[in-house]
Amino acid sequence: MQKSVRYNEGHALFLSVVARKEGTKRGYLSKKTAENSRWSEKFFALYQNVLFYFENEQSARPAGIYLLEGCTCERTPAPKISTTGKEALEKQHYFLIVFGHDGQKPLELRTDEECECDEWVEAIQQASYSDIIIEREVLMQKYIHLVQIVETEKVAANQLRTQLEDQDTEIERLKSEIVALNKTKERMRPYHVYHENEDPDIKKIKKVQSFMRGWLCRRKWKIIVQDYICSPHAESMRKRNQIVFNMVEAETEYVHQLYILVNCFLRPLRMAASSKKPPISHDDVSSIFLNSETIMFLHEIFHQGLKARIANWPTLVLADLFDILLPMLNIYQEFVRNHQYSLQVLANCKQNRDFDKLLKQYESNAACEGRMLETFLTYPMFQIPRYIITLHELLAHTPHEHVERKSLEFAKSKLEELSRVMHDEVSDTENIRKNLAIERMIVEGCDILLDTSQTFVRQGSLIQLPSVERGKLSKVRLGSLSLKKEGERQCFLFTKHFLVCTRSSGGKLHLLKQGGVLSLIDCTLIEEPDATDDESKTAGQVFGQLDFKLVVEPSDSPSFTVVLLAPSRQEKAAWTSDISQCIDNIRCNGLMTSVFEENSKVTVPHMIKSDVRLHKDDIDICFSKTLNSCKVPQIRYASVERLLERLTDLRFLSIDFLNTFLHTYRIFTTGTVVMDKLADIYKKPFSSIPIRSLELFFATNQNNRGTDNTNDRSPRLCRKFSSPPPLSIQSRTSSPVRIRKLSLHSPITARVGGLDLTSPLSNSNFNHSSSQSAASSPTSSPQNSEAGDMSPCRSPSTPRHLRYRQPGGKSVGNSRCSVSPASAFAIATAAAGHGTPPVFTNSERTCDKEFIIRRAATNRVLNVLRHWVSKHSQDFEMNGELKMSVIYLLEEVLRDPDLLPQERKATANILNALSQDEQEDAQLRIEDILQMADCPKAEYFESLSAMELAEQITLLDHIVFRSIPYEEFLGQGWMKVDKTERTPYIMKTSQHFNDMSNLVASQIMSHTDVGSRASSIEKWVAVADICRCLNNYNGVLEITSALNRSAIYRLKKTWAKVSKQTKALMDKLQKTVSSEGRFKNLRETLKNCNPPCVPYLGMYLTDLAFIEEGTPNFTEEGLVNFSKMRMISHIIREIRQFQQTPYRIEHQPKVTQYLMDKTLTMDEDTLYDLSLKLEPRLPA
Repeated sequence: MQKSVRYNEGHALFLSVVARKEGTKRGYLSKKTAENSRWSEKFFALYQNVLFYFENEQSARPAGIYLLEGCTCERTPAPKISTTGKEALEKQHYFLIVFGHDGQKPLELRTDEECECDEWVEAIQQASYSDIIIEREVLMQKYIHLVQIVETEKVAANQLRTQLEDQDTEIERLKSEIVALNKTKERMRPYHVYHENEDPDIKKIKKVQSFMRGWLCRRKWKIIVQDYICSPHAESMRKRNQIVFNMVEAETEYVHQLYILVNCFLRPLRMAASSKKPPISHDDVSSIFLNSETIMFLHEIFHQGLKARIANWPTLVLADLFDILLPMLNIYQEFVRNHQYSLQVLANCKQNRDFDKLLKQYESNAACEGRMLETFLTYPMFQIPRYIITLHELLAHTPHEHVERKSLEFAKSKLEELSRVMHDEVSDTENIRKNLAIERMIVEGCDILLDTSQTFVRQGSLIQLPSVERGKLSKVRLGSLSLKKEGERQCFLFTKHFLVCTRSSGGKLHLLKQGGVLSLIDCTLIEEPDATDDESKTAGQVFGQLDFKLVVEPSDSPSFTVVLLAPSRQEKAAWTSDISQCIDNIRCNGLMTSVFEENSKVTVPHMIKSDVRLHKDDIDICFSKTLNSCKVPQIRYASVERLLERLTDLRFLSIDFLNTFLHTYRIFTTGTVVMDKLADIYKKPFSSIPIRSLELFFATNQNNRGTDNTNDRSPRLCRKFSSPPPLSIQSRTSSPVRIRKLSLHSPITARVGGLDLTSPLSNSNFNHSSSQSAASSPTSSPQNSEAGDMSPCRSPSTPRHLRYRQPGGKSVGNSRCSVSPASAFAIATAAAGHGTPPVFTNSERTCDKEFIIRRAATNRVLNVLRHWVSKHSQDFEMNGELKMSVIYLLEEVLRDPDLLPQERKATANILNALSQDEQEDAQLRIEDILQMADCPKAEYFESLSAMELAEQITLLDHIVFRSIPYEEFLGQGWMKVDKTERTPYIMKTSQHFNDMSNLVASQIMSHTDVGSRASSIEKWVAVADICRCLNNYNGVLEITSALNRSAIYRLKKTWAKVSKQTKALMDKLQKTVSSEGRFKNLRETLKNCNPPCVPYLGMYLTDLAFIEEGTPNFTEEGLVNFSKMRMISHIIREIRQFQQTPYRIEHQPKVTQYLMDKTLTMDEDTLYDLSLKLEPRLPA
């Protein structure tokens, strides 16, 4: 049926006349109008498949025409109206015509007589030709079927014909072989006759000769076998066999572990869940064990197959076993995907005493060998990687011509693909994928990266400066290292560790033998050189304050210092901010653990789990099953108030949450609101801990407070300052406070001895001045101490409840006292300037926890502000009111008389960074290049080398790319009407991309002869390849997009002159930056590339647009879609990581002037016209 009909007015009038006179069916019908839904009587005439209607029977022209072909017609019930018109409607009979054309409304008609209605319906159905259409479709199906049968018969006939020809050929060959055999048989007959008549002595001689030949042959084969046994191939085969045997043993052990998991835990717990008083529900059992029973059955089958193959040794064929195993390994996806959730359910179930008791009973089984259930649940997580490692080792000792080589490679690739899919589906997909990628890059491997709680923060290149005695730098050696780049290190920062690697000539990474893996819990960050340290001060001047230190104090080895040099101040600020955040987050967690667990049965995990606001959905928050770096469920949706509450929760602060919040807060709130919350949490620190947790915290301390006769209303519950502290603060040049420059907490771990001030090591660090050793009156009361005037032995930075006087000048340096972890922290940080440890009363220990919480609140505020100011300084540059509010808060912090020295130092650093005038960036800007007045005359393209062009293109691209502020990536401003005002730097980047692409195309088209154009193309492709080596994929795309323009792509004569190597290289480059599969190849390349790098910005803009359009910022309930904020923040973090690592490329004005010269470029129309002029179209 055709979709449209050509209308001829004369023909239509003629048909209407014929229809009115000789139509199949004619008469008056009531038609429902579409405008006002009223019924009007019209005269209708049906002729063949056309329905005409007239105003009346005498009308000459039809009022309308309906083409009935393909329509359907049926009776419809009368519409429901009021009872008054019901009787009238019962006399009316309705029918409906539905047309087969798209967009055409149905036609509603009615008649007064039922028989007339039936006649009209039947006539219209016949006119629709529906039966004919159905019959036509049936015939078409039969025709297609017959055509397929004919084609199949043709193919079969051809195959039979080919088989007959092959059989004829085979028959002829067999005949020729029979003839040849007959001839050979006739020739051999005389020899047999002669052999039968041979002399017996001759037979004996021949027999001896036969034995000698056999002996020589066996001796020769023995030598060959002995040589083979000593050959590398045999050694490789022995190692291969050993790998197989080890794999069988490992598989036996794994099956045994699964057997214990299922028979000692899963099945007994299922039976327990079916009891009258079940300690656990069936749903929880399923959530904990997942499909572990199915995994056990699968590996039992695989293990039996392995044992059968070992029984046939030395013939070891394993590839087919893996071919059978591979399709069934998909069951691991469910297990790995929900593993973290299963452990979380198990931890929740352990809160039930009955279950915990029953589980300990199961774990005491001799078969478990002291291992816990969590251990058995973790074994399947490592099985797929274990198979990959085994196959990797197996392939390393399998020759390329081996029969199993391809099958094993296929199995390994499938397992790696499955492993990637599984890692894509685990709770923290991007984090684990990044960790594994880095782990694969390191030759020695790194076990700490296999920890799923290890969250990647940043990576980049830093220069490690050598250190000599006492941590001082060797200046002579530094210069040579900077010139030869011997000290360049590839550094990776994670939430718990810091990796330092060297890069070999082949591009592989190697961990340093000493200081390659630094545990951040043992590290102290020193950002600024001490003013009293002349060596550090001089070194800071030499390197422009770009160096910072990590003092590492491991428990099992001597301490050492790692000195690193950043390429720029911006890079240094980013590194130190992230490192400080990670260190302080670890130590804050340890500190809060010691505070809440001391003298209390309530542990921090129990306290966090008892707070349902952290893991259970509510009206103003919704969680996902994914856990963040602090092992707390990530937020999916939440109100602004709950997000601010999470930001200021003293118990933990996930660095990924902090990054996401600071990147995207402007979407759902303002900086002023955030600042008000930070100020409130500083002034009222106890409001940051939920009431339920406070009740658990103080539950065990009520009796102590009653017996000590202390005032329940501690002055530390809120902050009140009567007067600013003295301006002169005693300097402690050798105290531990100076050493721990930016660490706001000492590590609180099981190694409490590290904080014992009575040890000789601690005493040796103190500087005993006469003012500090002066005797004070032992009769001072606690009231006097609280109100007290400042005395020489009282530091304004020492907490009031920790200040003391030495009794009568008697030295107590050798006396030991039992110090709690919280008290030890206070001593180490606040009283480090004193030479002797204090003796605490019970009331002072009670106040310890309040003091620690205040310190933790100050720490949290300073951490957030430091991160905010150092990484998002443009927020304060654009908002003067926000900047002043931060300055006022920091000045208020400095007026706190109980402020610790390191808190005071950190506050002063943030305040200085915020208050100082904006310094001119030493790095180049595009404006500087454009405004250079003393630039030399621009060079010609022919005089510039491909290396010079590639380096300067990379330099310009990175300058433009790094100038984009992160707030332009929010809200799809680049797609709005006012995009130039909303996202000027993104528009500049896009314009720069187009200008460079135009320059490449214009330079090629500027040559009139074919050879010159081909040479230019080859040179630009070489430039693009160098850009790829420099990780400038934006430059690669600039050049390849220019070469793919229609004006250049159509130059067949020119491309014929281009060499095959250049074309192959161009295809490789295009494949790398191809947009196919959402830039799949480019993403994979960027994942494995190390900064500095210039990615293609359009890829990230596409991702951001997809996120913005696919998910709303707020839910229907008005909650912030924080999952979307997390995705946006992840993209912005990746962009900023590439922005912050500069290239070490020297600016060459003669080259950049050529690249920025707009007079050399032509527009698209001019280029195409010139292309047609140089190579006209060939006649058809």
